[in-house]
Amino acid sequence: MTPAQAQTKIRELSAQIQHYNHRYYQDSVSEIPNFEFDQLLTQLVALEREYPQWQLPDSPSLRVGGAIAKEFVQVPHKRPMLSLGNTYNEEELKEFDQRIKKMLGETPYEYVAELKFDGVALSLTYRNGLFVQGLTRGDGDQGDDITANLKTIRTLPLRVDEKHLQPYQEPANEAAFPAEFEIRGEGFMSHQAFDRLNDEIAKENEKRTNEGKKLLTYLANPRNAASGAFKMLDSAAVARRTLDAYVYDLQADGLPFQTHEESLKFLQKAGFQVSPHFQKCQDIDAVMAYIKHWEFQRADLPLDTDGIVIKINSYAQRETLGFTSKSPRWATSFKYKAENAATELLSVSYQVGRTGAVTPVANLAPVKLAGTTVKRATLHNANEIARLDLHQGDAVFVEKGGEIIPKITGVDLTKRQAGSLRIEFVAQCPECGTGLVRRAEEVAYYCPNEKGCPPQIKGKIEHFVARKAMDIDSLGGKTIEQFFDRELVKSPADLYDLRIEQIRELEGFKAQSSQNVVLGIAASKAQPFSRVLFALGIRFVGETVAEKLTIFFKNIDNLAKASLEELTSAPEVGGKIAESVRAWFAEPENLAHLERLRAAGLQFAESENELVKLSDKLVGKTFVVSGVFQQFDREAIKLLIEQHGGRNVSSVSAKTSYVLAGDDMGPAKREKAQKLNVTILSEAEFIAMIS
Repeated sequence: MTPAQAQTKIRELSAQIQHYNHRYYQDSVSEIPNFEFDQLLTQLVALEREYPQWQLPDSPSLRVGGAIAKEFVQVPHKRPMLSLGNTYNEEELKEFDQRIKKMLGETPYEYVAELKFDGVALSLTYRNGLFVQGLTRGDGDQGDDITANLKTIRTLPLRVDEKHLQPYQEPANEAAFPAEFEIRGEGFMSHQAFDRLNDEIAKENEKRTNEGKKLLTYLANPRNAASGAFKMLDSAAVARRTLDAYVYDLQADGLPFQTHEESLKFLQKAGFQVSPHFQKCQDIDAVMAYIKHWEFQRADLPLDTDGIVIKINSYAQRETLGFTSKSPRWATSFKYKAENAATELLSVSYQVGRTGAVTPVANLAPVKLAGTTVKRATLHNANEIARLDLHQGDAVFVEKGGEIIPKITGVDLTKRQAGSLRIEFVAQCPECGTGLVRRAEEVAYYCPNEKGCPPQIKGKIEHFVARKAMDIDSLGGKTIEQFFDRELVKSPADLYDLRIEQIRELEGFKAQSSQNVVLGIAASKAQPFSRVLFALGIRFVGETVAEKLTIFFKNIDNLAKASLEELTSAPEVGGKIAESVRAWFAEPENLAHLERLRAAGLQFAESENELVKLSDKLVGKTFVVSGVFQQFDREAIKLLIEQHGGRNVSSVSAKTSYVLAGDDMGPAKREKAQKLNVTILSEAEFIAMIS
């Protein structure tokens, strides 16, 4: 076959397979047997492997995955993914309706009610009809790029057919429909897919039991399983999870629709999977009827739901209503009461975290709750045990908060056994026997033996190697436990002394896997100073604070000798963080640990490339950066601010000097800046300021 013939054949096969996919997933019609379909797909994959230059950007072969990423890249959202306010009863929902009525005056309005699915929020960008990028919600301002994983979802179109856009095009302007638009949706794992995966794990565990091997862990619930699958680095593994998605929002400049209902119907016609159960409601009473209808009917759906989303239908009225600092005023969600069940409290155990905090956990007689079997529930702290007045053997009521995290909500006192003993919080660490302490203004008890308490030591090492810290992906919790038990690693610095022959002696390790561990540890020496600082595990110094301290103090020596006053002058560093940093550097053992890490070759100074000083024009000025810019990406803008002596902060306050606003600036930030009379700069004004 010549290259030209291969190109033609690839196009023919792609069109043929896309047709069968559409008929199966959109029309529920299977035109050919599965075997014949698989043969066509196999032929296409083979041709694309031999002639990769002819693979189409929306090739159906992308549905089976294959791309493997080292890590997910964080990408800013063009429009912030805001959260919704919550209501929990009819009275709160009517208060929401009264606020709408007050703001819109005599203007009539209507709602659209939709099921609220328990999954993972997604953003998908289409350009000229082609799916080009997919992001997770992340923190609302930026999310992880999981485009390859989303292409494996067969109900998400990889290309929107032009015929669906043509009715909205004007003869005088062929590009009337926006060239680029964004779809918001919810990725999920169906009950059927979840059960199938757990059945596969059960079969594998049966085989492993016979072979005396370690058993696999079962998936806890569909929501967690979906979240974990979307964050897999191997898209072929994601494809095997058979994830799905419902879309519920269309966003772009210049959309030809007046209402949300119109846009949903367009999405359905364009081949997107929209939940068929959305409903236009003329008033709040119709919304309540919808809520009551689905309170029990939702149990028959193929996926988990936890409430109802209520939105104003008219886009013009949404503009009038606007946003609060966190959520749109024109939408809210109604949360159904969490499912609960009664069971027996068997015992209370205690877990010690890496910071030394001791958390009580209730061990329960197994009970079915929200589709999963619950055996344990959080008790939070000593105050919660006292509030519940727990006794041994109590009959307790268990609920899933948000239908995910089990918790005990009460005790059935009518079933309490006479003479049963009250549950008292432990006085000594359950792991090392050290007496527990309770810090001022904190509810948690802590084990102060951070240098000798095993779970604290292992927790600090796990934190050190985590993806957002040193990112040593060849090390996991079980491996670190083996290192600790064999006394090979007692601190993060010990990792850099490990030798291949030591690792090969451990269970499950061979020459190649041992070498991978050593290479991964060596590669971590290139991680920047901000990650190293975060990896040290200083209390209250999270990822963001570590970045701010890095920019402000430039190197570890400046940070180590900084006074409380100097520390609190750094962005986003308050008194509690400053005191924690000072206390950490006052410990001789911590300083010795630092020197070992320094000797191993870790980075303890900011890169010189990032420290190039261009001017002092912005000294003493603080900036909040929001939106999308024409000449620079957001990180480049922030770097320019610092290079000219200014400081970046994340939120608008009365102390903010300027808000630097790009296209699609967050409405909440704009509203707050205007309220506080903070100057809003355009990109051109900022460039003029530093020129």
